[in-house]
Amino acid sequence: MAERRALVTGGAGFIGSHLTEKLLERGYTVHVIDDLSTGRLENIAHLEADEKFTYTVDTVLDSALMAKLIAQCDTVFHLAAAVGVEYVIENQLKSIQINLGGTEVVLEHATREKKKVVLFSTSEIYGKSEAVPFKEDDDRILGPTTLTRWSYAVTKAVDEIMALAYSREKDLAVVIVRCFNTCGPRQTGQYGMVLPRLVTQALAGKPITVYGDGRQTRCFASVFDVVEGIVTLAECDDAVGEIMNIGSNIEVTIGDLARKVKDLTSSSSPIEHIPYDKAYGKGFEDMMRRVPDLTRIKSLIGYEPRRSLDDIVNSVINHLKQ
Repeated sequence: MAERRALVTGGAGFIGSHLTEKLLERGYTVHVIDDLSTGRLENIAHLEADEKFTYTVDTVLDSALMAKLIAQCDTVFHLAAAVGVEYVIENQLKSIQINLGGTEVVLEHATREKKKVVLFSTSEIYGKSEAVPFKEDDDRILGPTTLTRWSYAVTKAVDEIMALAYSREKDLAVVIVRCFNTCGPRQTGQYGMVLPRLVTQALAGKPITVYGDGRQTRCFASVFDVVEGIVTLAECDDAVGEIMNIGSNIEVTIGDLARKVKDLTSSSSPIEHIPYDKAYGKGFEDMMRRVPDLTRIKSLIGYEPRRSLDDIVNSVINHLKQ
């Protein structure tokens, strides 16, 4: 079998580092590029002994560097982006520049070099839609441009539109994956990710903080299930030109998640509710339910999440204890 070479942008991040591991496991040669704005070298330090692994600390906005790296790979897994509600709200301009500019650089050079791109998008795309479960071709409902939180959804939508345009007009082989609440070891609560934030609070004996009334629901998927599905999609010719939801479709309220974290950590921490305005600033909007329709990805590659919510929460607890 010919050598398979992958470039993972944002590969020192949470999902990126697990994806890199999975690719190495499958026999790929992998190069990671990450500017470490939200990624961490400790996420990939254990991979340095692998002769098939290399990395560069730099930005995907460096067009000349990206041209060189893309020329040396077969598939680009493009994860480099601003992540997390809190990070995006605090770094709006940088988030827009990375999400739009970085993606354009990747798509342009991948097209020139005739490489495949797996573009990572987000469930934020669906915005405030109440048409649950969300299908890939559903209409989207977003809040006003004056609210910072919607800038992330808008930039990722433009990324998708741009990728599909490159696919149609320039014959770029692209696969778009919309990730829903992916969790597991190495995820940090620093940028607003709910599960590691709750676990960190519970382990420290601090109040476990639930934003709003806690009745909003999410579907949490294991990063191990997600990266396995993504690599399978990358290797599937029929996925080219498609948009795929990936994650879990089992709902849990954030209030119930907080109680589960409290139980599984045997924590004595109280659960406290905090108004959205206090957590994120005036006018913040949240979605009550966010559930993916997984019909398309299941029919194409047989994807089904295998790990339970207890497995996921325990994996985060064990990692944070270490």
